[in-house]
Amino acid sequence: MDVDILKKLALMGAMKGRVSLSSAKLGSTIGMSSQTAARRLIRLEKQGYITRVLTTEGQDVRITDKGISKLKAEYLDYKKIFEEGQRQRLKGRVTTGLGEGQYYISLEGYRRQFVEKLGFEPYPGTLNLQLKEPFAVHDTSAIKIEGFKDSARTFGGGKCYPVKIDGIEAAIIRPDRSSYPLNMVEIIAPVNLREKLGLKDGDEVEVILE
Repeated sequence: MDVDILKKLALMGAMKGRVSLSSAKLGSTIGMSSQTAARRLIRLEKQGYITRVLTTEGQDVRITDKGISKLKAEYLDYKKIFEEGQRQRLKGRVTTGLGEGQYYISLEGYRRQFVEKLGFEPYPGTLNLQLKEPFAVHDTSAIKIEGFKDSARTFGGGKCYPVKIDGIEAAIIRPDRSSYPLNMVEIIAPVNLREKLGLKDGDEVEVILE
């Protein structure tokens, strides 16, 4: 239902700018009471999919980057259904990351899961790409990486999305909690992708999701 409301808001123009509407107007558009529509909007706002500014006539609503990413993931699912055999391709430019990838990837609690679930032991480091638009892939294609505890601290979980770069097996890794913007992705692979492919900051790379 949340995606349906996001779709209606997008059709009203809320992806491009703020749209003025009342809960009653939204309710009549999607076939529910104004009270239910108001609750749905509040929930979407709490989830980070929209922003709202209350006005004397109702509210001005705009879909956030996270909301756009949610809609695009739904769109890509429909593409898989109606365009069977088509693989999603992402393009981005190589950029320098925060330098934390080597430490986390080398932790045994993560390394063991990468080997078991992805089929390769990752090189201790990540290739960071800044995409042209927010990363949007439905969670049904994700491989879950569980969090774990050691004697000192707790480490969070995340998701991996198998990809290929120039024929090399790799995976996009997305921590469940991350401060990275939605258009930034980290990629792990069994080799040093920068060295193997001769990449430098600013180079454009195409990633094919498996």
